[in-house]
Amino acid sequence: MLEALENGVKGGRWFSLMDKVYARKNLEVSWEQVRRNQGAAGVDGQSVVQFQAQTTRYLDELERELKEGTYRPQGVRRQWIPKPGSDKLRPLGIPTVKDRIVQTALRNAMEPIFENRFVEDSYGFRSGRGCKDALRRVDALLKAGYTHVVDADIQSYFDTIDHGLLLKEVEREVADGKVLELIGRYLKQQVLEDTKAWTPEAGTPQGAVISPLLANIYLHPVDVALKTAGIAMVRYADDLVILCRTEAEARQALERLEAEMSRRKLTLHPEKTRLVDAAQPGGFDFLGYHFERGYRWPRKKSLDKLKDTIRRHTPRTSGKSLQSIIEDINPVLRGWFGYFKHSHPTTFEPIDGWVRMRLRSILRKWQKQPGRGHGSDHQRWPNAYFAQQGLLTLKGAHARACQSRCRPH
Repeated sequence: MLEALENGVKGGRWFSLMDKVYARKNLEVSWEQVRRNQGAAGVDGQSVVQFQAQTTRYLDELERELKEGTYRPQGVRRQWIPKPGSDKLRPLGIPTVKDRIVQTALRNAMEPIFENRFVEDSYGFRSGRGCKDALRRVDALLKAGYTHVVDADIQSYFDTIDHGLLLKEVEREVADGKVLELIGRYLKQQVLEDTKAWTPEAGTPQGAVISPLLANIYLHPVDVALKTAGIAMVRYADDLVILCRTEAEARQALERLEAEMSRRKLTLHPEKTRLVDAAQPGGFDFLGYHFERGYRWPRKKSLDKLKDTIRRHTPRTSGKSLQSIIEDINPVLRGWFGYFKHSHPTTFEPIDGWVRMRLRSILRKWQKQPGRGHGSDHQRWPNAYFAQQGLLTLKGAHARACQSRCRPH
């Protein structure tokens, strides 16, 4: 992508970028990305299916409006959704399908430029990088003796990003006034919730396609400052940890982090930000895992989320056959194991037992017996019975994964 952009750069800044945003090929690729992601309709009520019915016409309109400078983003529909691992709700901004396409096209044009300057310590929402890479880095640092950890939490990060500072950071690389104006309009999109409407003075809407990239751009100066100071930080979006060899180093790193966050007009959560010795009982959580005394396993919220999902598939009043229920929960278990397979070996057997308990409870209900599966149910429907029905066990999956790693190549 950078090769395609080269004609627009002068003196290290990109003066001609908008034509790459509205390039027909970029708009078509962006539409395909939006179509695959589906998603709800925005404030205009237009669904992905409705857009698809007249794709050529709508893309022609977007191309013309972007080229002529008449394109204006519509408002963002706010919806409250469950916060993972919590009984709280978090706000989600839903742009219109057209705005999602334009934001995707804008991201496609800008991302390669900023990827060229982002540091290695940042892993979130970046091409070719992800949670597992960040976890591997944390694991490597812990094994290398960096066990004194700054477990940091940025308070209301996406809601407190300063628009002026963000645009200044974008301007370091992009000098195209039309692109900067478009970003500014997205930051000032009206938010609509029920009968209320307001224009945000700070933050980027969670749910907007462009928000993750802008969030990474905003924290880039913090990444650079810590890296220049020789501080080992691992950041995934607004979730970050700093790993040090001594407690004194960790305290100094926390002071430096607080100073850098203050420069970005951000605040570390006073109750959730703490110093931890990962070699001692207590440990810390990061990206779904709990790290403690040289081991890692799923944090409590990750286990609770898995169990909530399994519960939805295993109600005692289910009209499905046992085999159908198992076919429903196996992909859930397989996907969960794919992420948490590096947990301590003792993690998996209790979860397997809990899943079988849910299934035994269904079988008891079918026989008009009250209560959960227990006691003699283990003889009536032994573990082998569920294995014969095709139930995936996490303990078995872990054993197979270990054999595969140990097998000579």
